[in-house]
Amino acid sequence: MGNFLAGKVIAVTGAGRGIGRAVALAAAREGARVVVNDYGVATDGTAPGSEVAEAVVKEIEAAGGEAVAVADDISTMAGGQRVVDTAVGAFGRLDGVVCVAGILRERMLFNMTEEEWDPVIATHLKGTFTVFRAAAAVMRRQRSGTLIGFTSGNHQGSVSQANYSAAKGGIISLVRSAALGLHKYGVTANAVAPVARTRMSANVPMELAGMGSAEDVAALVVYLLSDRAAEEGITGQVYSVAGAKIAVWAQPCELRSAYASGGWTPETIAEFLPGAVGVDPMPMLSQLSAMEEAARSGTRPNAQ
Repeated sequence: MGNFLAGKVIAVTGAGRGIGRAVALAAAREGARVVVNDYGVATDGTAPGSEVAEAVVKEIEAAGGEAVAVADDISTMAGGQRVVDTAVGAFGRLDGVVCVAGILRERMLFNMTEEEWDPVIATHLKGTFTVFRAAAAVMRRQRSGTLIGFTSGNHQGSVSQANYSAAKGGIISLVRSAALGLHKYGVTANAVAPVARTRMSANVPMELAGMGSAEDVAALVVYLLSDRAAEEGITGQVYSVAGAKIAVWAQPCELRSAYASGGWTPETIAEFLPGAVGVDPMPMLSQLSAMEEAARSGTRPNAQ
């Protein structure tokens, strides 16, 4: 057992498997008492069960740590609240939440149904909100705490995961809003974009550069939950971790602008926009042909 998170209470959603499980185990090893939340569903969000959350609690306890299980669905307000209430009821406080829970329902945009859109948005984006909202109320009173959301490089866009990409982009904006709104209360908020081998990444149609392990991601999360990260003022950031590499994503900003003294018309926009304002190249577009060829051949191209 370490002491990087000694005395802290950490709640982790999606903690029954994969990255969430690795985060829960790592937090416990570093001295945290852990709330293990997992609805216990398949990757598409079906067939819930409580066994996976309880199994991780048993792992933590067997190693000498303290943990409790919550098998609630965090896509509901009541489920998110129960995660936080369980932490406070069992351990008296809440110092960090890590929202890893997610599902996939892949479909091309023109074929995607409401039943494929809504549950993905609800689990990823609303599920992060429900836990953040309940946790923020506790942390505001404590004048301390850390919120961590999980995003993805796919927030840049995806060929067949418009629902997932939209949710992951929303999580980044939610994290930045939390960082701004809670700063004066001593609460930080950050996002992590992992590149790791999990059951959800198994069918990605390319070989992701620097593919790492769930434990690599957990190490970054433990640091972001720690007092050392808070003391450095780390908030409102998006970090990716891919094996040996950790990177920070740029904050949104304007690149170029043009002005029209007499106001814009379609004609003046046509004259100025292509040359003076231009475009910001979309990296994912350059990978489309390789992805399409991989789909035809059954191979997996490399992605940088």
